[in-house]
Amino acid sequence: MGLIKRFTGIFQAKANAALNKAEDPRQTLDLSYEQQLENLTKVRRAVADVATARKRVEIQAEQLKAQGDKLAEQAKVALGQGNEPLAREALTRREAIAAQLKDLDTQHSTIVEQEHKLTDTAQQLQTTVEAFRTKKETIKATYTAAEASTHIAEAMTGISTSMNDAGAAMQRAQDKVAEMQARSGALDELLASGSLTDLTASHDDIQAELDKATTTSSVDAQLAQLKAQLDSGASGALPAGGGN
Repeated sequence: MGLIKRFTGIFQAKANAALNKAEDPRQTLDLSYEQQLENLTKVRRAVADVATARKRVEIQAEQLKAQGDKLAEQAKVALGQGNEPLAREALTRREAIAAQLKDLDTQHSTIVEQEHKLTDTAQQLQTTVEAFRTKKETIKATYTAAEASTHIAEAMTGISTSMNDAGAAMQRAQDKVAEMQARSGALDELLASGSLTDLTASHDDIQAELDKATTTSSVDAQLAQLKAQLDSGASGALPAGGGN
């Protein structure tokens, strides 16, 4: 039982939290105000019903009083005619009406007291409802302003996050551009230094050495010929180069 009670409490707490999250206090306040207006209307109807009952008692009392006055007049007329029994009967009925009027007067006093109480209650309730309405509208306006501020704060947070992401992306792009520029600069330096060779050209190390030796031999032969011409004082054309 303890475990079930615990789970029930947890479920109820989660349900209340979900309701609180989904509840719009502005709608709740409006609903409460409408309920108070309904209660005020009920009290006013009750006041009207009591006033109607009071009025009926007053009308009934007036009618009975009129009947009593008529019986008193009839008793007077009967006694003037010497008909004492008839006069007695009229006065007896008038006494019964007087008893009814006394009861009606008691009822009337009770109804009037109830009417005053209900009227005071209606007035107090109306003042309370009007004060609640003013407070309700103030709270609604405050909540709307707070809600707007919250939305702005959430938007600003989203913008800040987006700016951070954009800044990181921009930094990565700049780093990549710098890396590509560095690689391009290194390639230019390699090309300028001749470190990069033309892979399409044929290259033979042995042939290169032979060509170098042939060039050296041809230069030596030309140099020797020039020396001989200088020694003999003769002039002549330089031997053809190439050693071939």
